Amino acid sequence: MLTESPHIEPDIIQGGMGIAVSSWKLAREVATHGALGVVSGTAIDSVIARRLQDGDADGSIRKAMRHFPNQQIVHEILEMYFIEGGKAQGLPYTLLPKITVAPTCFATNLIVVSTFIEVWLAKEGHSGLVGINALQKIQMAIPAQIYGAILAEVDYILMGAGIPSEVPSIIRDLSQNKVITLPIDVASAKSKHFLKFDPHLIASLPHSPRLPKFLAIISSHALAAYLSRDDTTRPDGFVVEGFNAGGHNAPPRSKDSMGEDGQSKFTDIDSADLSKVAKTGLPFWLAGGYGTPLGLAEAKKLGAVGIQVGSLFALAKESGLTDELRKKVTDLVVQDSMKVRTDPFASPTGFPFKIVQLDGTLSESELFRERNRLCDLGYLRVPFERTNGSLGYRCPAEPLKTYTFKKGESKNAPVAHCLCNALMADVGLGQTRPDGYKELPMLTLGSDLAGIKALSELHVAGWNSRDVLDFLRS
Repeated sequence: MLTESPHIEPDIIQGGMGIAVSSWKLAREVATHGALGVVSGTAIDSVIARRLQDGDADGSIRKAMRHFPNQQIVHEILEMYFIEGGKAQGLPYTLLPKITVAPTCFATNLIVVSTFIEVWLAKEGHSGLVGINALQKIQMAIPAQIYGAILAEVDYILMGAGIPSEVPSIIRDLSQNKVITLPIDVASAKSKHFLKFDPHLIASLPHSPRLPKFLAIISSHALAAYLSRDDTTRPDGFVVEGFNAGGHNAPPRSKDSMGEDGQSKFTDIDSADLSKVAKTGLPFWLAGGYGTPLGLAEAKKLGAVGIQVGSLFALAKESGLTDELRKKVTDLVVQDSMKVRTDPFASPTGFPFKIVQLDGTLSESELFRERNRLCDLGYLRVPFERTNGSLGYRCPAEPLKTYTFKKGESKNAPVAHCLCNALMADVGLGQTRPDGYKELPMLTLGSDLAGIKALSELHVAGWNSRDVLDFLRS
């Protein structure tokens, strides 16, 4: 456990939905009203760079930047990306350097500053609790994201999509300005590879900050037992996520994991034994199918502190989703015609991924086939070792010839979607290609629609985050 709690644990955690769906505006509103507001750390450097290229109309990003402890780094980022008045419509966004095992100083600095900005804005002007959600799968960005969040005095760090066993030590060490050497998972590696992160190259903490709490997002009691076995891996608590949750799900454990409809098929063995989670002695929250007042009450009966809720907040007015997408989804809910598919192969990560079946998005197979395959953001690339010992990077969503040339497993690659570009489009930051093609969105939500339907009946014109909290606590 990292630190003793200086506060009462929140009964409701707002899900950390990427990319930028869990915006600082949403997290700040949630935190202001007594729950844990969470920003998304996924691709946050691209989010900030594109907001700057769009002109930072309200000045919020530059306001937060003025509080970053190294103004030379801030100046370099503004010189590279800020466009007064915003870029001309139809012009492409300038791309960022991709994350690697040996990133450039600029790439690392951009992640740190971008994370700082999002957390700082979420925490501004209130004393509520703010957390940041990051993906273990995007391993090479973890130290920079954690350091940026600590600099902004984040209250919680949440992480899933993998086994975050090194995260407690990273948080402790970075809070003391220690250099981090993180072992990186490299496919076909004959030797070990490490990412080095030196906080002294960025900023020095003026004092020892209060350690943020770390919540591991898990789906099994076995992982809870593994992580809680000793101080080096023990988190401050767990978010136990069921297979109804949106975004990525843990793969089904049954050998018969595919339904006749081509979706991932989950059974009772895919649900965590909560009594065994409770035996760890750590607090936990339940996610995936608990987003109603009855769900909150049931979670507490099962021994949980409370619940984590994503979909209800994703459709709130303060979330990063475009108004067009939000209206399309709520219209489908009102018509009782919304469908969410658990696709076993759409995500380059290899994890099942929830996809809302929505016209005009990449959920339509024809639109998916029309898109030229490319991987220019690269957050879900994985490193691999070449025969000569050097490192390369590959992603199932890149051009198939390129992927197979890099010795990638090609069986399911033809149906892998570029989640990086699609999720950027969800929040109005989609890329425009030189040939005029504009990246299309692809939306993810949880498959349990009870809470969304109930809120749609209560708030026919849409809802905000306060409405969600009032509903859940009613």
